[in-house]
Amino acid sequence: MSLSLKNITRIVDGETWLSDINLTLEPGSFNVLLGRTRAGKTSLMRIMAGLDRPTSGQLFMNGVDVTGVPVRERNISMVYQQFINYPNLTVYENIASPLRLAKLSESVIRQRVQETAELLHIEPYLQRLPLQLSGGQQQRTAMARALVKESQIILFDEPLVNLDYKLREELRTELRSLFKERNCIAVYATTEPNEALALSGNTAVLHEGKLLQMGPTEQVYHKPLDIITAEMFSEPPINIVHGRVSDTEVTFDETVHFQLNSDLRHLTPGDYKFGVRASHVGLVPHADDDLELPVKVELAEISGSETFLHVKNPHFDLVLHLSGVHEYSVDKDIKIYFPTHKLYAFDTQGQLVHAPHRVGG
Repeated sequence: MSLSLKNITRIVDGETWLSDINLTLEPGSFNVLLGRTRAGKTSLMRIMAGLDRPTSGQLFMNGVDVTGVPVRERNISMVYQQFINYPNLTVYENIASPLRLAKLSESVIRQRVQETAELLHIEPYLQRLPLQLSGGQQQRTAMARALVKESQIILFDEPLVNLDYKLREELRTELRSLFKERNCIAVYATTEPNEALALSGNTAVLHEGKLLQMGPTEQVYHKPLDIITAEMFSEPPINIVHGRVSDTEVTFDETVHFQLNSDLRHLTPGDYKFGVRASHVGLVPHADDDLELPVKVELAEISGSETFLHVKNPHFDLVLHLSGVHEYSVDKDIKIYFPTHKLYAFDTQGQLVHAPHRVGG
């Protein structure tokens, strides 16, 4: 089962929710829709499911136009952010419900429910009601109900957003292994770039209803085609600094200068927007061409075992993503090290003209 969207546009009350989307998903693929809130992820999934119709454009399954085919006639399952289960039915009956609608035999239902419950580690809870379960167990039940149908397309609309960090990590790992054994198409929506990287597969980056880039996840991450994609595929967003290239050097805001290294030597002289990921800027040098910058601390934002260090100089601001806890007082003078060999270069319209060869993580 392949899924192709051709020139899909959706306009609601004069507002464009989706604009000319072209996308093809192959059998057995795991596909992430990455975008901020209101990027169009849910709107696109609802059209895939048959819950909404596009204003224009066509949807094909295995080459057959199904644009107007209602959801009940498509072999599709969907899992939502909320734990949507039938509260008066046991876990077993929740999982079995789509199979009963399909009028399968009791023996087939029993076998499929048991197998799916084992895959998602909820077999001890089959006789419990949903309200007797933890949040993670409730979401596993909702996922099991979607998986048990053996649908050709399974849609996940930010299904892990309401779970704690540890549960999200566990379920991501399980999802990857579950779909290795299936030949269906999985589509997973998220606002989190780290989640897209963890799930791997393919990633489609959406912004304000437009598809910016689609491809293997690592390729999109390492070679974002524009600044918006680079910002969305970084947590925190990639640092952008305006600069100018001459025949011999790069200048940031006419004050910070460094020699053109071998990575950047092919750039035509002119104005650029340079990007560097927060995780690549450090407190100590790691390479000979790391640029030392004196800065002042604006904020040390500690999150668990990581620190987001916000710094500034008179000309631009930067954010560092540091491992471990780093406590700094506001306005403290420190030095940071800027890896010139890990710079992205975008033209003045924000399109990628150079991606670093040694990008690391």
